[in-house]
Amino acid sequence: MSIVLLGSTGSIGVNTLAVAKRYNIAIEALVAGRNIDLLNEQIAHYHPKMVAISCESDRDRVNHPDVRCGTEGILSIVEESQSQSVVNALVGYAGLAPTLKATSLGKKVALANKESLVVAGEFIDMSLITPIDSEHFGLWYLMNERPFSKLYITASGGAFRDWEIEKMKDATFADALKHPNWSMGNKITIDSATMTNKLFELLEAKWLFGTSNIDALIEKQSIIHALAEFKDGSTTAHFAGVDMKLPIAFALREKVEEPILPPVNLLEIGALEFLPITADRYPIWQIKDHILANPHLGVVVNAANEVAIEKFQKAQCTFFGMSDIVLSAYKQFESVKPQNIEDIIAIDQEVREYAKA
Repeated sequence: MSIVLLGSTGSIGVNTLAVAKRYNIAIEALVAGRNIDLLNEQIAHYHPKMVAISCESDRDRVNHPDVRCGTEGILSIVEESQSQSVVNALVGYAGLAPTLKATSLGKKVALANKESLVVAGEFIDMSLITPIDSEHFGLWYLMNERPFSKLYITASGGAFRDWEIEKMKDATFADALKHPNWSMGNKITIDSATMTNKLFELLEAKWLFGTSNIDALIEKQSIIHALAEFKDGSTTAHFAGVDMKLPIAFALREKVEEPILPPVNLLEIGALEFLPITADRYPIWQIKDHILANPHLGVVVNAANEVAIEKFQKAQCTFFGMSDIVLSAYKQFESVKPQNIEDIIAIDQEVREYAKA
């Protein structure tokens, strides 16, 4: 077996390579951003046939004879590769085009890129998608094709879960990156602080499991990742450590019958507590029910959110100002209804222009 790995130098990418090494899965191609030093280490160790990077200016630093650049370079790798499995761990809207390309070729996609389904889930063949995500993996693990009545995913609460709301108004970009449980990239950590990340995961679950009857709760220890409420009245929970190797291993192998993580020590956990996600601390939660009923509006939220994060990073808006930008765009573009991928691209651009103003 061989794979194409998009986003090799991020946390998901690094963990994917660890799982691939364990199971002797060949790496046909690596795609990375600007961490060229780590990419060169990966090239030396895994010997990919092709490599792609985000910026042409970094090409001469990459120790490989076949280096492609930008979106076109990534898509050419997906198209030319012999591998029938693509791991998409790219960050943001940039991950959508490779997902569409891979699925159009009938290739299976192990998907860590949330934005693909958030933006264009309606136009993606779900039979080719396996999520690399602790929450959706947990739901899949629990459901086992049994009839469910409601699904739940959990949230840590992000960097400001214990801050006074008044203090959050003055929070900086650096403050927002101090996640209490997970070590992740900048964008997903900011999205965790605003709860946008969890809104995206609800939208993903909508497409993956074909239901709008799904909600999220705060569980601060990140030990329980998902819960399934069944039609017989019982509810089960998925416990696992804070480590992405488990969902990655299942996504690559479909079946795992040996220890990937140490089992959870129930006595060490102590008390477990579930808390509601409230709109005063997480204003994006105001649109949760509406967007689950209108999932095609995910393209609006994603585009506005990416602009808002850029503004927050440049100190051009406050922490809560990010939510103001997203909610304003959501209201402005509430009536849009994309009919195809071309519409998605046009709406994305229009929303970005609006949010930048």
